[in-house]
Parts: sequence; structure tokens; C-alpha cells
Amino acid sequence: MGGYDEAYRRSISHPEEFWAEAARDIDWDVAPAVVTDGSRWFPDGRLNTCHNAVDRHVAAGRGGQAALIHDSPVTGTVRTITYAELLDEVARTAGMLKALGVTAGDTVVIYMPMVPEAVVAMLACARLGAVHSVVFGGFAARELALRIEHAEPKVVLSASCGVEPARTVAYKPLLDAALGQSAHRPAHCVILQRPQCPAGLTPGRDLDWHASVRAAEPAGCVSVAATDPLYVLYTSGTTGLPKGVVRDNGGHAVALRWSMTNVYGAAPGEVFWAASDVGWVVGHSYIVYAPLLTGCTTVLYEGKPVGTPDPGAFWRVTAQHGVRTLFTAPTAIRAIKKEDPAGNFAKKWDLSGLRHLFLAGERLDPDTYHWASDLLGVPVIDHWWQTETGWPVAANCVGIETLPIKPGSPTKPVPGYDVRVLDAEGRECPPGVEGAVTVRLPLPPGCLPTLYRDEERFTASYLSRYPGHYLTGDGGHIDADGYLFVMGRIDDVINVAGHRLSTGALEEALAAHPDVAECAVIGVADALKGQLPVGFVVLKSGSARDPADVERELTALVRERVGPVAAFRRAVVVARLPKTRSGKILRATMRDIADGRPYATPSTIEDPGVLPEIADAVKGP
Repeated sequence: MGGYDEAYRRSISHPEEFWAEAARDIDWDVAPAVVTDGSRWFPDGRLNTCHNAVDRHVAAGRGGQAALIHDSPVTGTVRTITYAELLDEVARTAGMLKALGVTAGDTVVIYMPMVPEAVVAMLACARLGAVHSVVFGGFAARELALRIEHAEPKVVLSASCGVEPARTVAYKPLLDAALGQSAHRPAHCVILQRPQCPAGLTPGRDLDWHASVRAAEPAGCVSVAATDPLYVLYTSGTTGLPKGVVRDNGGHAVALRWSMTNVYGAAPGEVFWAASDVGWVVGHSYIVYAPLLTGCTTVLYEGKPVGTPDPGAFWRVTAQHGVRTLFTAPTAIRAIKKEDPAGNFAKKWDLSGLRHLFLAGERLDPDTYHWASDLLGVPVIDHWWQTETGWPVAANCVGIETLPIKPGSPTKPVPGYDVRVLDAEGRECPPGVEGAVTVRLPLPPGCLPTLYRDEERFTASYLSRYPGHYLTGDGGHIDADGYLFVMGRIDDVINVAGHRLSTGALEEALAAHPDVAECAVIGVADALKGQLPVGFVVLKSGSARDPADVERELTALVRERVGPVAAFRRAVVVARLPKTRSGKILRATMRDIADGRPYATPSTIEDPGVLPEIADAVKGP
């Protein structure tokens, strides 16, 4: 039996022994005597995640090693922060939060661009046992307001602006607007002033970041229960209301530390770069926590795959900083390929130090896999996971044993995940037959134990459809060799460049237009971003508006309400929408039409004649 097969067998048949061994790589204030009580991991253990990510490396004599490299082509700066310097910044920032009344269990919302202070803010919260909730800086005021209202933070940490290749985005007006819309009012907002766009501060509420941190006394680490929450990260739900995914401290630290060695093959002291954003789960897990828990150097990149300044940006960063493991989304590679199909920009840089390219966040199409593999000459590893799981569900675990690659598959389940594909009745599908991808309970450490303040929704969303299993929401199949193939969402959440967006939230924005009677948003296959949202709208009876004008206004409305992250560029006015006799819009059939797939007219459809109308609308004039 090979290394992978043995590790996987042990993780499923003897999970307590398997994870007790993994837990030895974490410093515990109180070592857990119980590995699991059936629903929680390490329930009697106590620790501090910040200590494990920062303090212990300094104590071990590695304070001079680079912890964080901030590479910002949009501002023309590169800054390296050692573990000792990071410890000082985090302790002082934690001291600032402590002086503002933040204690263990309180929540803090972080709404920041890709700057070192965003990482410091997360670690400072962890140091105090406070629960952070990072909101992606590209979200509009209304989306931020929803999260502030639900998380009820004592403090909001933000910045005056974010910097994009062609423009500066003022964050403070968005924050002010969000606070105006939210029923919850935080006691204080601490604003990092960036020279590109300084912000006006509201007296009595807003504080200057640098001045406040300078005045603070350093704070030590607060010991918390392994089952206490480390963070809440909001992800899209089918209702349009965000779901607050909870991550605990103990299981999270153990799983992420294990994954760095075994999934990614990364070692302490190596440079690891996850080219994502701290606002997404990849940023939480593999920009911040996993590399630092392991003692790696992590890269924080404030730029784009192309345009900052050219499609060689990723290769420059990789060569310049000695990146050993690069992790990004297939969208980024497709964008580079589109601008530089011959790979000429990669040839300008010495990439001999790069060992692996990991891709996740959406399905990796075989064309992109082959292009990257041929260009780089290193293994290109497709892997699959979710905001909810926090770390990979299926991957080629190169730290255990590199298995043969099958383009289109993220390889096999990662040890700890008992992946099953089930049919509508809950029976296991034979090899090659598609069904719902599930994980047999219990989930391994690091996965969500619940949704924030919504246990009922947690059960309804993930556990009720197939008792004894976690429903991933994705469809796919397992082949005769045990390789998993994930084919796409089975719900109404779409995946735009690795960012999960609720069709409900987009439809809510469209429905706010005064001329719109009803609407539907679907994800249409896109060669670059995986999926793009397309809105179909029916105008109110009697509307005399030019459809082209309405379509332009709708595009602007979604940008304002949801943000540019939605990449919403197309709204189509139609006479009617396909519905069942009970009034449900047939989105799955619309997706098939839009993607050019064969489809069967559903037996429940009210009027089959509407489907050719949708097909004509998709084709355009």
C-alpha cells in the first residue's frame, strides 16, 4: 500500500489516532486529552493561534527570518517584515484593540486592502481571542452593512483606500455609507491612512491607525478553548443573505499546519505564495494562517495577474522572492495566457526555484492545465475545497505521495475527508455516474462547526438533505480509480473567478430598478473567469423605456450595490421567464440554454414556448 493509500486509510479508520499525531505540531496551553467528542475537535484543549503563528517562531530563534513580503506593484513598493517585527506590530495592534475595550469573544470587522496591516489586524484579534470577520475590500456599502449588522463588531478596522491598477478606491466613504445603513454601530473605527487618498475622520468615532498603535502598550496572548471561534467569514447563500462560516481555533490550527506539509509539500523557511485576497478563504488559510503556523515566508501581493504592469507579474514575483509554491485560481492563469499565449514573459525570469503550481477556486479546464504545465515544467496541481471546509477536500497530496495527474480532476480525497457521491435517494453512485458530492460525517478538523448565530440554517443548508453527510453543493462523480471530478454547483450560487456570488443578491439588485417587474440571474460559462453572471429581466407592463438604456442602468446598479467583484456586464430584457406551473423560475434549464448544452423541456414547465425566446435573447441581436 502506497503512502497516500495508507495515510487515507488511517485517517478514516482511526481518525482519533491520526489527528492526535497531527496535533503535536501545535503548541498547546492545555494539551487535549480528548481528540473528538463526535462533533467537536480537541474539546478540552486550550491554545492561542497567534502564538502558534508568530511568537513561537521568535522564541525558537527564528525572529530574523522573513515572515511577510508585501509586494505592491500598484504603489511601486516592496516591504519585508521579519517574524520579530511582525510580533511587535501584532502585539501593539492587539494592545490598541484592548484599549478600545476588545476582549475574548468580541467581534471585529476588518475591511482593508492587501496591505500588511490587514494581516496584522487578523493576528491581533487572534491574540486577544477576539473573533475577526474580514470583508473583501471590493464589496459595496450595502454588502458591508449586511455583515456589520450581523457580526455586531465592537470595532471596525479599515483603510482610507484601496489601490487598483487604473484607479484608487476610497474605502472610507463606503464604510461611512455602510454604517449609515446598518442598525449596529461599532464603538470605534480605526482607519489606516494611505497617502494615495487620505480620509476625513469622524470625531469621537474614528481613530488614526498609526497614532493609535504607537500609543498602545503591547498585549500578550490570551488562552482560548480549542472550540472557541477564531473568525467568521461570510460567504454567499442562495437566499442572498450571507452565511457566516465559523472557524474554530484548535481544529483550524491542526488542519492547516498538517496541510502545508502533506498537501502542499511546504517546509518551514520556504517562501509560499497564495495569490489571492485576504477577504476570501484562500487568503485566510494560505496567505495568513497556514504559512505562518508552519514558519514559512508568505507573500502578500497587491496587484493583478496582468496589467501591473504586464502578464509577467506573477513570474517576476516568483523569481524575485524565491517562491517555492505558488497557489492561485485558474482564472489568473487564463488571464495571463490570454495576454501572453506564447509564454514569452515567463521566459524573462528564472523560475527554476518554483516546485509546484497549485490551482483552486473553480474548475481547472484541461486546456489551462496543459498550458501552465508546458510553460513552467513543474507539476500543476488542481485541488478542490470550499469556504466552509477551510482547506482542501481533494488534492494530489505531494507531501505524502505524488499520484498520476488526470486533467479535469483534483485527484483523490485528502486524508480526513470521506467523500461520497450520492444520487437523489441518497444511494452511492457507481463509478463514473454523476450525483451530489458529499462528505460522510464527521468532517475533519478545520471545517465549519456551524454558521454564526444560525445553527438552524447550518443544518438546513448542509446536513438535512443527506442525513449523516455534509452536502457540498457541488455535483460530480468518482471514477474507477477513485479520482474525483467536480463539475459545478447544484444550487444557485455562481463562481466568478473563484469568488462565490449569490444569484439572489444579484437579483435583488436588479429588482430594485423601477422598470423591472421580475428577473433571474444565471451563471454562464466564460473562458476567462469560469462563470459570468447574466441577468434576464422582464419590464413592468406599460414601460416605454428603450431596453438598451435599461440594460446599461442595470449593469451600473449591480456594480453599485454588489461591487465590481460581480463582473456583471450583461443584462437582457426579455418578454417573460421560463417557469414551472408553481411559479419557480427554471434557472437550470436557462443555464443549459446559455451554455449551449442540450436540454430537455421540463415536464413542469408552464409554457414551453418561452425557451426558444431565451435562446434568442442569449444569442443577442
